[in-house]
Amino acid sequence: MVNNISMTDDTLVKAYTEGSNDAFNTLLKRHKDRVFSYIMRIVKNEDVANDIFQETFVKAILTIKQGRYTHNGKFPAWISRIAHNLIIDYYRQEKSENVQSSDIQEVDVLNRKELCEETIEDTIISEQIRSDVKHLVEQLPPLQKEVLKMRYYQSLSFKEIAEQTGVSINTALGRMRYAIINLRRIAAEKEIVLTV
Repeated sequence: MVNNISMTDDTLVKAYTEGSNDAFNTLLKRHKDRVFSYIMRIVKNEDVANDIFQETFVKAILTIKQGRYTHNGKFPAWISRIAHNLIIDYYRQEKSENVQSSDIQEVDVLNRKELCEETIEDTIISEQIRSDVKHLVEQLPPLQKEVLKMRYYQSLSFKEIAEQTGVSINTALGRMRYAIINLRRIAAEKEIVLTV
């Protein structure tokens, strides 16, 4: 029996895809404390943290089994990204479940989430989304990146973009369209959630 403890994460993933459940157990032992601490630090509820933790590793297993894990030496970042996305899903679900029914007689119209100050979780998620978008934009082809930055970061109209880049408005619109399509594709490939 090979000593799994000395194996790299990617080697363990490969061994797991080849049928070694012990390899995944080693990965779990290696990363469970860090992943659980990360989840717990954000959700601050042990039951919820346990649920998200278990879901994180179930999703990891499914992704690996489907052959969608890319061996790039970044397993810790990848498993943390899964946990992060599941935390966002949890808060999104909580938000939708907190909608009050209009059948209730005594409804305080001022007691609404959108009127409250932003929570620390909202701030963390918003900062992460901004960081993710910035990272994704940098992966776009240069012409698409240029149009997207001019439109969203400089608030230029498509007419202004066309004039500054020396192309037609239709070309500027086309580049923007392809930029958005590529952003969505890259985000989906990397399993990045870009909404709160």
